[in-house]
Amino acid sequence: MVALTQLVVVLDGTIVNIALPEAQADLGLTDVERQWVVTAYALAFGALLLLGGRIADYWGRKRSFIVGMIGFGIASAYGGLIGTGVELIVARGLQGVFAALMAPAALAILTTTFPSGRERNTAFAVFGSVAGAGAAVGLVLGGVLTEFFSWRWCLLVNVPVVLIAMVAAIYLLRESKAEGDNKYDFLGTVLVALGLGSLVYGFTLAEHGWDSLSAWAFLGAGAVLLALFFYSQARVAQPLLPLRVIANRVRGGSLLLQMVSGSVMIGMMLYLTFHLQIVLGFSPLLAGLASLPMTIVISIVAPIATMLLPRIGPKVLMVVGPLISAAGMVWLSGLSSTGNYWTEILPGLVLLGVGMAMLFVPMQNLALLGVEPHDAGAASAANTAAMQIGGSIGLGIYTALYTAGSATGTGLDAFVSGYSAVFIGTAVALLIGSIIAATFIRGSKEELMPMSNTPEKALHLG
Repeated sequence: MVALTQLVVVLDGTIVNIALPEAQADLGLTDVERQWVVTAYALAFGALLLLGGRIADYWGRKRSFIVGMIGFGIASAYGGLIGTGVELIVARGLQGVFAALMAPAALAILTTTFPSGRERNTAFAVFGSVAGAGAAVGLVLGGVLTEFFSWRWCLLVNVPVVLIAMVAAIYLLRESKAEGDNKYDFLGTVLVALGLGSLVYGFTLAEHGWDSLSAWAFLGAGAVLLALFFYSQARVAQPLLPLRVIANRVRGGSLLLQMVSGSVMIGMMLYLTFHLQIVLGFSPLLAGLASLPMTIVISIVAPIATMLLPRIGPKVLMVVGPLISAAGMVWLSGLSSTGNYWTEILPGLVLLGVGMAMLFVPMQNLALLGVEPHDAGAASAANTAAMQIGGSIGLGIYTALYTAGSATGTGLDAFVSGYSAVFIGTAVALLIGSIIAATFIRGSKEELMPMSNTPEKALHLG
């Protein structure tokens, strides 16, 4: 159920992408409004995640999860039934608001339900695999719904999923929350919401060119606000994000890897979709299906990686996995305007799926290693925020690479040159991810995978 929730949150960032051309024609959206359909979700989600995590800790994780699901379902239904572009943008923003409450609550529930041992490894392996495959599933589902039904069903499809998950949550989940005198950090909330929101919006503006003064202004403001946020967190009694959550070396490294994986998955899927539709002439449905092998490979390799985890430990998987994925991205960078899917794209997707499955299985687990129950929601929110911010940063950088690469060719060759530059960029990001894993993931196999996953056993790893 928690994995299903994560799937909804992740795929909702991509499912609308394939439907945007039809939605734009139906509602008469301008190009700016079309971009805001994507940005509104990312902006609200990224800006409010840490607040959502603390609400889950203090108010109750089950209660927050259910309220988040209900709000997300209502926002989805509203978005699928609206009649104007402005209403669609508002609906997407509301989806982001409630996803920011629902996502950290779901991950916190997973953390407190499976505190240690083999069950925890399995639970996080499933959760991580679903998170990694969500972008591709979103493209497939978006293609099916758009081609055979309507773009509106890319939003309405969330309603039955939400109803099922909500009923299951009511009967299956137990309530948990942080004990003691819990007070909200309102200054921290404002600083981090404005800071993360400025960063996400700044990188969104940068996708249209790094010469944008507005983009740099928002990025600069975001950096200053986040610096003030971290400064404030060290000086309040009950911070929004306790610095002990991210100061641990292993957890900090895992959060950095989360940013890398978010940038790669979101950036790669977007530009691969462009290549399949613009250069190879695939329909939305066929383009979605063409990305499915990566998801299939992840689902096959993840259980194997889960079985290997207790034997070889997480570090080997987290170092080698990104290298295999980088090889897949290098393969994809060799595409051409006259090539074909089976030789130029499929092998790269297989390699990418193998490597990402090896990374996803331990990464989510280590990002929450040794977190105190009192901080489960805050740590879960930081984990999700890392992927969201990584995706926003990645899109800005990859768009700049695409622009530079496409300037070297003409016609379809210009598109291909741009996509190739993007895939080389993702390969470099994965190499950096492997270095991060080798540097930050320190400790013996027993320390990184304690049978009793208590804060005391994990603290000395920092």
